[in-house]
Amino acid sequence: MNFGRGPSVVLNVGGTRYSFSREVLKDCPLRRVSRLHGCLSEQDVLEVCDDYDRERNEYFFDRHSEAFGFIMLYVRHGHLRFVPHMCELSFYNEMIYWGLEGSHLDYCCQRRLDDRMSETCTYYAWLERMRRTFEEPTSSVAAQVLATVSILFVIVSMVVLCASTLPEWRVPENRSVEEQSRYTAESVREPSGIIEAICIGWFTAECIVRFIVSKNKCEFVRRPLNIIDLLAITPYYISVLMTVFTGENSQLQRAGVTLRVLRMMRIFWVIKLARHFIGLQTLGLTLKRCYREMVMLLVFICVAMAIFSALSQLLENGLDLGTKNKDYASIPAACWWVIISMTTVGYGDMCPITVPGRILGGICVVSGIVLLALPITFIYHSFVQCYHELKFRSARYSRSLSAEFLN
Repeated sequence: MNFGRGPSVVLNVGGTRYSFSREVLKDCPLRRVSRLHGCLSEQDVLEVCDDYDRERNEYFFDRHSEAFGFIMLYVRHGHLRFVPHMCELSFYNEMIYWGLEGSHLDYCCQRRLDDRMSETCTYYAWLERMRRTFEEPTSSVAAQVLATVSILFVIVSMVVLCASTLPEWRVPENRSVEEQSRYTAESVREPSGIIEAICIGWFTAECIVRFIVSKNKCEFVRRPLNIIDLLAITPYYISVLMTVFTGENSQLQRAGVTLRVLRMMRIFWVIKLARHFIGLQTLGLTLKRCYREMVMLLVFICVAMAIFSALSQLLENGLDLGTKNKDYASIPAACWWVIISMTTVGYGDMCPITVPGRILGGICVVSGIVLLALPITFIYHSFVQCYHELKFRSARYSRSLSAEFLN
C-alpha cells in the first residue's frame, strides 16, 4: 500500500471496525477493499471509501454493517448466505458494492435471489407496460384501443355538456328555491346525469391508474395535461358535494352560480384530446418553446394599443371640433377599436368619423399587420421543428406497434 502508515489498516463499516494487515488487504477477495492497496493519495482513497482518518489510518464506509459481517464470513470461510430478515435485493446491492457477484452465493441463496429478481423484473415490466399504455397512445394495440375509448368518452361528455345548455334542458327561472334544490338533486338520476357520472368515473379511474403507474409522482402532478385533467374532474365532485350539503338553504341562489361556473369548467376535457392528436401536441410544444416570442408579440400589441387608443380618443372626442364620436368617449373604450383594427377583424361596431381619425385608423391597421408579422417567422420554424420531432416519435412507436401486431 502506497498511502498511509502503519503495519495495519482499519475499516470502519457502519460503525463496526475491522483490522487488516497490509498483505491481507492486498489479496482480499473484495475488490473495493483490495483497491485501497493501490491508492497513491488521499484523493484516490476518497474515491474508494466515504471518509478517511489520517491519524488513526481508518477508512470509513457508510454501508450496512450487518451485511458486511456476513460478507466477512465469506472472506474467512468461503460461504456466503443472506442476512436473516434482510431483503435479498438489498443484500445483493451490498455484494455488488464490495465487488462480489451472485455466483458467490451458496446454491440455495442463488435460487432465492433469482426468484426475487424475476418477480421484481416482472413487476416493473408490468408497470412500464401499463405506463406506456396510458401515456403513449401509439405504443401498442392496447394503448390505441384505450385512447379510442378515452376519445369517445370526451366526445360524449362534450355533447352532453353542450346539450345541457339548450332551453329544453335548463331549470325554469320561476321555480322556487325548494323546487330548484329538488331538481338539482334529481337531475343526477336523469339520463344526462347518468352519462355524465359514467364519463367522470372513467376519467377519474384513468387519472388514478396513470398516477399509480407513473415513475415520478411529483413530476406527474406538475405536468400541464395532468393539471388540466384535475381541473376537469374536480368541479364535478365539488358540485355534487355542494348540492348534497346546501339543501334548501337560502344561500342556494349563490351556490347555483358557483355550480354553473364549475359545470362550465368541464370544457377543459377538450384539451384531453391533446394526448391523442399530434396537432394539439405540436401547438402546446410550440407555445412552450416560443414563449419569449409570444411575450414580445404581446408587448408590441400593448404598446401600439396604448398609443393608438389615446390618439383616437383625442381625435374623435377630445378636440371638440363640433363632431363628437361617443364610441370614443374614453381611452379604454377606444382600446376595443384598436385591437379589432390591428388584428384586421373589423367588426364595424365602432369606427372613426373624422378625417384625422380615419387616417389614424389606416395607420393602425397597417401597423398591426407589420407588428403581428414580425415574430411569426420564429414561431413558424419552431412549429415545424416540433411537428417533425413528434412525428418521428409517433413513427417510432408505430413501427413497434406493427411488430407487436404481427407477432
